[in-house]
Amino acid sequence: MSDAIDPVWPTTAGMNPFESVMWRLDAAPMLRVPTLSCEELDSVPDWDRFLAAHEWAVRMAPQFRLKVVEPPFGLGTPRWTVDPHFDLSFHIRRQRLPEGGGWPELFEALSQFFTTPLDRSRPLWEIVLYSGLPEGRAVYALKMHHSMGDGFAVMHLLSRLHSRTREPSPDKPSPGELPAPELNEIDALRRQLLDDASIVPSVATKLGSAALRTVTNPVGGLKATARYAASLKRVVAPPVGSGSELLAGRSMSMRLSLIDVPFSDFRAAAKAAGGSVNDAYLAALYGGYRRYHEAMGVEPPESIPTGFPISLRTADEAASGGNRIAAARIPGPVAEADPVQRIARIRELTQAARNEPAVDVMGVASPALARLPAPVLAAAVGPLTARLQLMASNVPGIGRGHYLAGAEVLRFFGYGRSGAAALITFITSGDLASVGVGFDPAAITEPKLFLECLVEGFVEILDLHPGSGKPVLRG
Repeated sequence: MSDAIDPVWPTTAGMNPFESVMWRLDAAPMLRVPTLSCEELDSVPDWDRFLAAHEWAVRMAPQFRLKVVEPPFGLGTPRWTVDPHFDLSFHIRRQRLPEGGGWPELFEALSQFFTTPLDRSRPLWEIVLYSGLPEGRAVYALKMHHSMGDGFAVMHLLSRLHSRTREPSPDKPSPGELPAPELNEIDALRRQLLDDASIVPSVATKLGSAALRTVTNPVGGLKATARYAASLKRVVAPPVGSGSELLAGRSMSMRLSLIDVPFSDFRAAAKAAGGSVNDAYLAALYGGYRRYHEAMGVEPPESIPTGFPISLRTADEAASGGNRIAAARIPGPVAEADPVQRIARIRELTQAARNEPAVDVMGVASPALARLPAPVLAAAVGPLTARLQLMASNVPGIGRGHYLAGAEVLRFFGYGRSGAAALITFITSGDLASVGVGFDPAAITEPKLFLECLVEGFVEILDLHPGSGKPVLRG
């Protein structure tokens, strides 16, 4: 065995404030924020080898052996601590789909798995290995609480934990022992008091520096303050967009599906229209939303409130776990029928949203929000997401050539939950883009029609590049 190496996702003492907010919102069932990362495998891994791979993985990624401990009465930041009763068998299981089943049966099973709450007294993740797909294929599904990490962190984690060969690697390096001690509630409160005391000098220094800049450049300081105030007013306003009553319903359920999109053709179509892949992706979704309204006999709204995450990771943070994202919002131009004009408008809107000085307002406000009781927090934050009618995420994939316990990973796809009518995720795997469609059936009351309309939305964009392949709906 090789010498011990540094682990992936090294342990951290406490959640950051943004993660604390997500953790405490979990107490309100409608605001739970799990994530589901899936991989299609070319074969069903040997079960013993699969378990052994995960025994190694939870040593490599110590965060997977940690649970959450709260200070008494919620007086402070939740902290991570070693679960003294960690049992890998509780977190991993396998399930065979019904005989003769396929993608529809898989998505039914995934929907049930995704919406089942995680056990808050244990480490916040579970895995199911689904077998019984056509051609002997399998699907690996990792469900995590969002407070553990964002989509960029999960993709990096999987790239580090998967093998680059199909054959076993008995001499692969092993991490050292997990150093984090076990904490109880009183320990958590004591650590919180020490943390609060330690940040006072740095806060004072920052305030002093800001004051000095204002004294030495009063005009510049006042202008910067005014710009931020104007931006803050725009960012914290109710979700933008006229919205649609057709999509107003909300429930605790989620339905999942998947659309395959030929990525090279889609990228070429985006370029032909003068936009980025993300611009074209949003344009395809809005085209689908417009068609869905028309098929339901409802006038499409001028725009719908849309949210999308922005990564705040620096180059130094690219390999870290946790969450480094901000949420931006735009009025999605659903009524624009011309796809090229729609892409151009989306480009304007998204660039303006990304450039808002107050785009990370949740990160700024989270230290205060995290101290609120869960019911008050839910009342303050819940409406901001529940009014969204689309949440669209675009996560870079990690390419082909990865193996899990001897099975090749053919594609990655994923899902999240935000309280919006639909949360749709675009992940690339080589020349394939996998569009994970998750939606609330109380908002999308005709699921089959909705999915068909989304497929047509992607066809419309692909047609901008003559000779493009066609998208395929899976389930």
